[in-house]
Parts: sequence; structure tokens; C-alpha cells
Amino acid sequence: MTKMIPRSNYFQGILQLRDANDEVLAFVHGQIKKKGDVFVTKAVKFPNGFDLYLTSQKFIRSLGKKLKENFGGELKISSTLHTKSRQGKDLYRINALFRLSKFKVGSTVLVRGEYFRIISMGEKIFARNLKTGKKSRIRSEDLR
Repeated sequence: MTKMIPRSNYFQGILQLRDANDEVLAFVHGQIKKKGDVFVTKAVKFPNGFDLYLTSQKFIRSLGKKLKENFGGELKISSTLHTKSRQGKDLYRINALFRLSKFKVGSTVLVRGEYFRIISMGEKIFARNLKTGKKSRIRSEDLR
């Protein structure tokens, strides 16, 4: 069976990459290539990143979660009503915005007047207070 290449204007969602470095871009392209049945039908470059129009919502959600787990950063997923099917079912497109954090594991940050070293980043950010040695959870808003 041959692999069908979708129409160039077809997509189910957009992966928005912001402030991404070469490592993140290589990771994304590697995941797309590994999947095999997901296609980039359009790519738009912006001063601070890229929008990749992809053919699978499930893959976009999965890739967004993998990006957050592997690189830290911010992930926001939203959906918008696109159209209705012939059977009357609502059809949605999704946007997954991934913004790479300026900080990474090992970075020293100043939070509420105290210095911390980031020890893990993912769904939650944990850091060790450099003065007391105590491990604390840091809100991502405090890192901005």
C-alpha cells in the first residue's frame, strides 16, 4: 500500500514553537520523521519561532507533552471549531504553543529575594535554595 500524501492545505492543527533552539527543532523533526504517517503541510517562520501545520491532532498533543518533559518550558493547548461534518458532528483544529524556557536544570535563579538552583523542570519546577539547601517548588510565573 502506498503512503498517501495529503493535500497541501489540509491540516488538523498547528504546533507553534517559540524561542526554540536547534536542539528543540531537531527533536521535533526527528519525532515527525519517526512517526511516518504525520506530515507537515505548511511551515511559517516568525522572528521568534515557527508554526508547523500538521495532519494529526493526537500527534500534536503527544509531541507537545514530550517537548515539555524533555526541555521544560511552557505548553498551552487550545482548540477552535473549524466546521461541521456531513453528519452534523463538530470538527475542531488544535493549536499547541510550546515556548522554550530561558532557564534549564542547573540554572541559578533569583526568586523572591533568594537564590535557587533548578534541579528539575517538567510539569512542576523544583529548585534548591542555595543558602539553606532546602528543596522547594517554584512557580513558572516566578521565573519570568
